[in-house]
This record gives sequence, structure tokens and C-alpha cells, in this order.
Amino acid sequence: MSATTETVDGKIAEIMTGLGRRARAAAGELARATPEQKTAALTAAAAVIRERQAEILAANARDMAAAKTRGLSGSMLDRLLLDADRVAAMAQGMEEIARLDDPIGQVIAEWDRPNGLEIQRVRVPLGVIGIIYESRPNVTADAGALCLKSGNAVILRGGSESFASSTAIHGCLEQGLTQAGLPAAAIQMVPTKSRDAVGLMLAGLDGCIDVIVPRGGKSLIARVQADARVPVIGHLEGLCHVYIHESADVQMATDIIVNAKMRRTGICGAAETLLIDRAALVTHFPSVIDALSAAGCELRGDAQACAADARIVPATEADWSTEYLDAILSIRVVDGIDAAIAHIERYGSGHTESICAEDPVAVEKFFHDLDSAILLHNASTQFADGGEFGMGAEIGIATGRIHARGPVGAEQLTSFKYLVRGVGQTRP
Repeated sequence: MSATTETVDGKIAEIMTGLGRRARAAAGELARATPEQKTAALTAAAAVIRERQAEILAANARDMAAAKTRGLSGSMLDRLLLDADRVAAMAQGMEEIARLDDPIGQVIAEWDRPNGLEIQRVRVPLGVIGIIYESRPNVTADAGALCLKSGNAVILRGGSESFASSTAIHGCLEQGLTQAGLPAAAIQMVPTKSRDAVGLMLAGLDGCIDVIVPRGGKSLIARVQADARVPVIGHLEGLCHVYIHESADVQMATDIIVNAKMRRTGICGAAETLLIDRAALVTHFPSVIDALSAAGCELRGDAQACAADARIVPATEADWSTEYLDAILSIRVVDGIDAAIAHIERYGSGHTESICAEDPVAVEKFFHDLDSAILLHNASTQFADGGEFGMGAEIGIATGRIHARGPVGAEQLTSFKYLVRGVGQTRP
């Protein structure tokens, strides 16, 4: 059933229960689907997205007009915006997911016991996944594709600001499923903007939802973590750091921090804090600040940073724990790598951190001592992305330590079961 707002008012619970039941039935069919069927559905959906580009962009134009009227921030508008390149990227991402090895049925481990039992640990789908996200309509395609590849049925609840765009994209996914002979209910979209639907999903839809994946801002994540009655795969804010060690190559470090902050300021992998060694103030800082200022970045720093360059305004304590999602960067001067690590441990969200350094000892210490989901050496934090990791796409970056961590792709949307083969063994 494609998403519409008709007949929804007063019937939200009934509609949501119906979604859950259809998803549960579809999950059983998907678990038995062949890799070839899933690949065919993904490939067909990608083709439909390309064919319906004008329809998708027209829907997005309606969303954008409404969002501007509501006064959404520049970063939110950037997340919402679709253009020809972003539509093409959605289709390409689905094709890349289609080409990945099918995770279902993969043998993760196997061993024999002294009594002759042969044991295998094998990947299986999670079942039915509920995904709640905000303004990025491309999540509709990414999430639907990843859930399909991993054999899971999915119920998508996009943000109200992207409703028209997501609806248009969802119609393409449904057509791809139908062309491949798979149930359209394998990928469903909540047909209402009402927040009541979110509450019903968090309650599990009478046992039909197996796991919730939120993707959005701090308030959404907080609500999901507080109210969910089913397991959650989620992430906190993207409080990402770039640390410039005194051994860093000056031009490389400059290029990395500018890209990490300014390539796209509204994504969770954008750097929010720069940490720089006091020993690098004379050698590295001028180049870095010149480049950031030229790129249009507002700079907020501690006393040492402000003293080093008049273009930097004083930072407050709140700046160290703020996910700006904008062209704003906080800067702290640190006395070596231990101080940098201590700052990240205190203020970071466990998302992504990068070290710019040529000293291998410093790099290994950074990698060993920090426990964020993604750690990079001499590379931009904006590589914190499932597509860049070769996963085709991602549902989000998980910062927890249970089940999935880092980019959540198809493989991370699976569980496992044990297959034990014997020849008549009985336990004494």
C-alpha cells in the first residue's frame, strides 16, 4: 500500500496494526527468498528511481517549499534537498547493495566437538525492522534496500518535512519488489505524519516489530531510547573530532580539517571540534585557520586559540559538546596526545575521530586508547559512511556497543542461529 494521508485520521492504531501484520507475513517470505530474487528487486527499483526522477524531484520541490515556509535551518534544508545527482546516487547505491554478497545463510563460524557434533553459526534476518528518520529522503531508498538485502521486512517512518519525497521514492521500491515477485509489504511506509504512529512503532505493534533503528537528531534519539519497548540500534550525536599532532604534514592536515568540517556541514560525520598540539601552533595553525576562514567557517576557540589568531572568537563550555551541523568549528589547543584523548573521552559521542600525524607511535596510541566507533588516520571524518566503507549504503552510524557498531549495512541487520549436526549422539 503506497503512503497516502487519506482515511488516516481516527484510524491510526488500526492502520499501524495492519502494517505490522503485513510486515510480519512478508518477513517470512523474504527469509525464504533467493539471493537472485532480492538482487532483481533492488536492480528493478533502481531503474524505476531513474525513470521517475522528474516525479521524485517534483515531490521534493513541494517538501522544500513547505520547509522554507516553516523556517527550517540551512543544514536541515541541505539534508532535505534532492537534485539530479542525489537521485542518481540513490539508484547507484541500490545497485551497489544488489552486487554485495548476500549475507543470509553465510557460515560465520564452524567447528567440531570431540563427541562428533558438527556446529555452524549461520546468519539469519532480524525479522521486521522499524526505521524512524527525519529529513533525509534518501534514507527511504537506503534503508529499504539494506533491509531487503538482509532479508528483513521494514516499516519506514520518515519525517513530516520529507513526506512527499519519501512517498515518491517508496513507490519505486514497491514496484521493484512487485517486478521481482516479492511481496510489496516487504517495504512499507507509514501513511501518516502523526506522531502517534511513532509511539505505536516504539511499542512494537503487538509484537510485529523486532528492532527499531532511529536516524535523526538528539530529540528523536532521546525519545526512542526512552520509550522503545523493543531493542534499538541507534546512535548519539556526531560529535566528531580532528586532532592535529605536531608530526602532521601541514598541507595534509589543512586539507583534512577543511574537508571534515566544510564538505557537508549537516551530516553526522562532519567534524565539530579541532584539537591541535601546542607544539604545532606556529607550524600548522596559520595554514589551518587561513583555510577554514577562507571556506567561510566560524571559529570558536579556547584562550590559547584566540590569542593565536584574532579571527577566533571565545568558545563557551557548551561549545565542546555541541553538534553544530553548520559552518561552525570549536578549537582547543592541547598539550600532546594524552590531552587530546582526554578531551575526546569527556566530550565526544563515540562516533568518529581522526588523527593527522606522521608519528606511528602517536597513531597507534590514538587507535588503541580511544573507543569511538570509527577512528581514522590522515583522513577526513566525512568518510564515516557506509557507502564509503563499501557497504553500498547505511541506515546510520551506531555508537553503542551491543549488536552493531559503526556503519549499519546489510550484514549488521542480521542475527545468527546455530546448526548442529550429529550421527545419533546422546548426552551422558
